[in-house]
Amino acid sequence: MSSLKLPSRVIDAHHHFVDTRESGNIQTFQKFLGSLLKDEVYLADQYHSDVVEPLKQEGIILDTSVHVECMPDDGAQEAAWIESIASNDHKCTVAVIVGSADLTSPTIDNDLTKLCATSPKVHGIRWIVDCVGKFEPNTATHVATTRHDGVDYLRGSNGGYDGEAVPEFENGFSLLAKHKLSFDLQCAPAQLPAAARLCARHPNVPVVIDHLGKPRTLLGPDDEEHKDNSTPNPQELAKWRAGMKAMAEVPHVYVKLSMLGYAIPGWIKTPQRREFLQSLVREVVALFSPQRCMAALNWWKNGAVSDSDFLSDVGPTPMEYVQFIATCLEGYSQEDVDRIFYGTAKEFYRI
Repeated sequence: MSSLKLPSRVIDAHHHFVDTRESGNIQTFQKFLGSLLKDEVYLADQYHSDVVEPLKQEGIILDTSVHVECMPDDGAQEAAWIESIASNDHKCTVAVIVGSADLTSPTIDNDLTKLCATSPKVHGIRWIVDCVGKFEPNTATHVATTRHDGVDYLRGSNGGYDGEAVPEFENGFSLLAKHKLSFDLQCAPAQLPAAARLCARHPNVPVVIDHLGKPRTLLGPDDEEHKDNSTPNPQELAKWRAGMKAMAEVPHVYVKLSMLGYAIPGWIKTPQRREFLQSLVREVVALFSPQRCMAALNWWKNGAVSDSDFLSDVGPTPMEYVQFIATCLEGYSQEDVDRIFYGTAKEFYRI
C-alpha cells in the first residue's frame, strides 16, 4: 500500500448519530427509527473511537464531517440535537448538518425556515425517496418510504412509475434554492433518469447522489452460492449505468463514493468482488470527474452495516475504506485524490 496516493486530511461527507433508547430521544423525534432499531446508540464518542482515532494513527486527520439525517419524526428537533452535541462535545467533528424535511408538506417553506433556524450548520436536506414499488425487505424500495405510503416522488405513482416528479415534491425541491440548501438524493437506479430531469429543471439546487447511486447486489448476495461469481446482473448494471450517465450530464450534480457494500456485499472477501467494485468506482469517477466526487464512510454502527446496509456481516475499517478508494484512484494525481477525500465535500457543503 506504500505506493498509494493517500490523503493526509479527509472530510467524512456522510455519517449518522442515533439514540433510540427510551431514556434518549425516542420520545421526541426518533419513534420511527426506534420502531426499526430498538435501544440503538451511536454518538460522537463512539465515532471518535471507531473512525477519528484509527485514521489519526495512520497519519490521516479527520476533524470535519457531515451529519446526515436519520429518518427523524421531526427534522428540526433532530438538527437541534446534533447542534447540541456539536456545541458541547469536544470530540464531535460535525461541521455540517443535512437535515430532514418532507418536501411535499404544504408548510414546507416554513418548515425549512424553522429547520435552518435550529443551527447555522444546516446546509442541506435529505428526504429518502428510494422506490421501485411496494416496500418489501428484499427490494430497492427503502423502508423510509413507508412513511408516505410508498409514493415514488420522482416518477409519480401511476402504476407504471413512468411519469415525472410529483408536483408537491418538485415545489418543495424548488424552495431549497430560496433557503440556500443542497439536496442529498437517495434513490434507486431506476429513478435516476427522472431525477436527472428534475435536477436539470432546478439549476440553483446543488444535488449529491448518495451511495454511488445505489446499485444493489450486482454480483448476487454475500453467500456461499455467489462467493466466486464475477458476472454482474446485466439488467441492473445497465439500468444503473443509464441513470448515472443521465445524472452526470447535469453539471450541478455530484456523487458520494459510499455504502459500497450495497452494490457488492462482502466485497472485501474475494478478489473477484473487490476488482469488480473497483471498476464501478473508477467508472463513476471517470463519469463525474474528481471535481464532483466525494468519499464518505456512512459510518454509524460498524464497518459491516455502514458499508452494506445490513446486506453483509463484513465491511472495511475506516482505513481499509480509505486504502480501497485510493486503490481505485491509481493513475490520478495527488490533487485529484485530495479533492475526492476533502475538497469536493468542502466545496459542495460550503464548509
